[in-house]
Amino acid sequence: MSWGTELWDQYDNLSIHTNRGIEVLDKYANFLRDRVAIETEYAGKLRRLVKNYQPKKKEEEDNEFTSRQAFRNLLKEVGDLAGQREVVSETLQLQIIQGITLLSKTLREDRKKCLNDGTMLQQTLSAQLSALERAKRNYDKAYRDSEKAVENHKKADMDFNLSRAEVERYKNIMTSKIQQSDDAKNEYANQLQKTNNLQQQHYGILLPAVFNRLQELDEKRTRGIREFIIGAADVESSVAPIIARCMEGIVKAGESINEKEDSLKVIERYQSGFTPPPDIPFEDLSKMDSSIASNQSNYSNVTYNHMTIKGTISGPKFKKPRGGILNSIFGSNKNSLTADGQKEDYSDLPPNQQRKKLQAKIAELQHKVDQETNTRDGLMKMKIVYEANSSLGNPMTVEGQLNESEHELEKLKIDLKKYQGFLDKANQLQVVNNSPQSNRNQLQNGHRTSRHSNGSASADDHNDGDDQPDDAGSLSSSSASPESGLGTSHTSLPGSGQGSANENAIGEEACYETEVELSPSIGTCRALYPFEATSEGSIPMSEGEELQVIEIDQGDGWTRVRRANNSNGWDEGFVPTSYIICTLFA
Repeated sequence: MSWGTELWDQYDNLSIHTNRGIEVLDKYANFLRDRVAIETEYAGKLRRLVKNYQPKKKEEEDNEFTSRQAFRNLLKEVGDLAGQREVVSETLQLQIIQGITLLSKTLREDRKKCLNDGTMLQQTLSAQLSALERAKRNYDKAYRDSEKAVENHKKADMDFNLSRAEVERYKNIMTSKIQQSDDAKNEYANQLQKTNNLQQQHYGILLPAVFNRLQELDEKRTRGIREFIIGAADVESSVAPIIARCMEGIVKAGESINEKEDSLKVIERYQSGFTPPPDIPFEDLSKMDSSIASNQSNYSNVTYNHMTIKGTISGPKFKKPRGGILNSIFGSNKNSLTADGQKEDYSDLPPNQQRKKLQAKIAELQHKVDQETNTRDGLMKMKIVYEANSSLGNPMTVEGQLNESEHELEKLKIDLKKYQGFLDKANQLQVVNNSPQSNRNQLQNGHRTSRHSNGSASADDHNDGDDQPDDAGSLSSSSASPESGLGTSHTSLPGSGQGSANENAIGEEACYETEVELSPSIGTCRALYPFEATSEGSIPMSEGEELQVIEIDQGDGWTRVRRANNSNGWDEGFVPTSYIICTLFA
């Protein structure tokens, strides 16, 4: 069905309909423009959001945490989302909106031509209908005039009072009027035939052609709206996989957060390597000489000696470290300071942090050395090429750059060697000892003693007048044996053992001896699992074995026990607390 045949008389309605259809197309174009503006604004705000929440330079050190890494990956994915919204905006603008604008312009021009053609056809038909109406009026007037002339001639012919000439005149008038009536009749018939032919052609061919063209234009507009709507959806669908991958990236970023790993990194970052201060000893003044009791009353400024193998306790000179404990830990202040106010060897930091800083500095210097080495090698190759073919360049121009590179490389190597020396020195101070008794220090009579596997307390012989540091006097940290799973870090301070490098002695040298007896048993325990002694100070045990408890766990995951031995009487040492079940005496 076509508009030309079915709507032959709806010229005005079709004109209104096609105009409204084009207005709908323009309205959809305006809708897309507003959407493009929203997409562009949304993308811009997303990018500003990502920029505002980017980690600051001072927060870069926190990027090692999985939560910070996940947030940084989240920002990256949100930035990618913003990019996809920009792609949607640009594609809608370039493909859809421009296409709609062009189609609307074409439709308006074609509609205008069609309406102009229809107007001309209507005007032509109206002119012909007017001509027919005039011919009809002329014919009607001529016919009445002829009828009147015939009636006048009849009257004149029957009137005997008129002359022959008068009658002849009426006859001539009648003949003329009849001729005029016939001519008007013929003209009317011609105009009528012409009008009918034009009207048939107008409503049968010409106007339907115009209406059919309007129908094509309207269908083209409707088809265009359909294609543009689908095209806009395709634009959105084209970025949907990328947006889905962005969402997957955000999910992966969230799943990558590991709270345990972050907790370990917090420990790694802030762990100082020191141990908590030991228990304050009970000072039984009734069992001490007044001089010894006086010296031990200020126990924080004295050093603890060791028990000798013979079972006696020798009291060295009580020495007060110069500059206090912190000075003896971190060393002298002769090192130059870095740009951030720290010492060059980072000796003002705790041991673990010092080694971490030094390792990072060494890695940085090594990277610079590698880069400078590559630069020097490139310059040397360039010089060789220039020397082989002077047309390519002057070798002397490279000589200066090569000398500068050699100088810079030598400087970097010196710095690298210096910091490696700092690290070696820091590692020497860090005496690693996994034996359980290195974690156990007991204060007896104001002195620190270490326990050994045979149950006796030992101390190194003190060299009179010698202040040579031993391992006990250096900064050391140790961890409990791995079998326990409960080990904690312990660190002894400088001056805590004999022979500490402290030069100002206070008080009198006091030496006394006392017999060391076996520690009393405070309970029994039964082994839940077999245990193989893999470190010094621990003793093996078999599942179900009964042992005597002589010291409970002090928080380091080890319990001191004792068993009867046929060879030397008793075996004494440490076992993992998690491997035994204890029953203490009331």
